[in-house]
Amino acid sequence: MNILVFVENAEGKIKKTSIEAVVYAQAMNGTVTAIALGAVDQSELEALGKYGAKKVLHAADSKLDQGIIQAYASVLVSAMKDEQADTLILANSSLGTPVAARVAAKIGASLASNVVELPDTSSGFIVKRSIYTGKAFALVELKNAKKVLGLKKNAAEIKEVGAAISVTPYATSLVDADFATKITSSEKATGEVLLPEANIVVSGGRGMKGPEHWGILEELAKTLHAATGCSKPVSDMNWRPHHEHVGQTGVKVAPQLYIAVGISGAIQHLAGVNSSKYIVVINKDPDAPFFKAADYGIVGDAFEIIPKLTEAIKAAK
Repeated sequence: MNILVFVENAEGKIKKTSIEAVVYAQAMNGTVTAIALGAVDQSELEALGKYGAKKVLHAADSKLDQGIIQAYASVLVSAMKDEQADTLILANSSLGTPVAARVAAKIGASLASNVVELPDTSSGFIVKRSIYTGKAFALVELKNAKKVLGLKKNAAEIKEVGAAISVTPYATSLVDADFATKITSSEKATGEVLLPEANIVVSGGRGMKGPEHWGILEELAKTLHAATGCSKPVSDMNWRPHHEHVGQTGVKVAPQLYIAVGISGAIQHLAGVNSSKYIVVINKDPDAPFFKAADYGIVGDAFEIIPKLTEAIKAAK
């Protein structure tokens, strides 16, 4: 089995979710070729060999720096043909998900998104998918010869299985139709750690009483090397930037640890965080719905608890 893995990058660095995709592909016991598009640090590409890639392709055309879906799909279809790959694997993301759908349509492949485990090939090709915002799972059989798998975050545990390898330039044959869509502007998420990649997330809700009180959450997040998030009402009131909105209509996260401070736990918010491994809720209302979903809960005043928690973590370090 020949497998192509599309790896995304942010400011030249390979995303953690894409490294997970390479590890996942290697575990399928196929020949793994990784491909990156646009400007990427050479050392980042070479390091993909450590995670199981036997070959790394780099399409460095500057026209690919913007992430135009049509262009990315065309390059990946071409690479699958050149590498004789029957399976494409990539991470679910705002870019990866639409690219996966377009590639599948172009080559007539079976498509599965939100894949959480390795496929069962004992009788056909069956994958396990997360559905209903993580509340259930579905087993889906992919019957076409070509397949496209979009992986949910944490579908594979990152581990090194090889060594760094050299990178092969990949020439593209793009046409004007590949750039029929243009990105006129974009708003970059800010922060030391970005939500989709974070292993720890510290989120605040209306219980924080105003944007001027967010400093204690930012200090806790910095201490934990965590990303900061917020509930929808908070972003709607412009207390925090909209790219920090976590929930069904915002960013869906799956960190190892999610800390919710002053968030009641509406179902829309829970839908965006229920894939977290551990959830800690801090709220002065003992009847807050979020406590029902929490692994650990603290009933009390966040303005007293958070500074003490931060100092305790600093002392433990």
